[in-house]
Amino acid sequence: MANLVVRNLDQRIVDALKQRAARHGHSAEAEHRALLEELLLRPQPKSFAEVLTAMPNVGQDEDFERLEDEHENEHVFG
Repeated sequence: MANLVVRNLDQRIVDALKQRAARHGHSAEAEHRALLEELLLRPQPKSFAEVLTAMPNVGQDEDFERLEDEHENEHVFG
């Protein structure tokens, strides 16, 4: 495991880290590790717009048109 030293932190950040650690029942060091892992290693959720823009452009609109069938007016569930 590697070590990381962070210098010249604003005291407000140190205090906030200690308070957060106390709320979670962790040491400040353990809370720091948890924050780094959460922010840097876990995948971030994508917005709906990001998902849509990532979809491949396949086919033409006509390829996805609904075909009319003879039972169009019947209810799906009976």
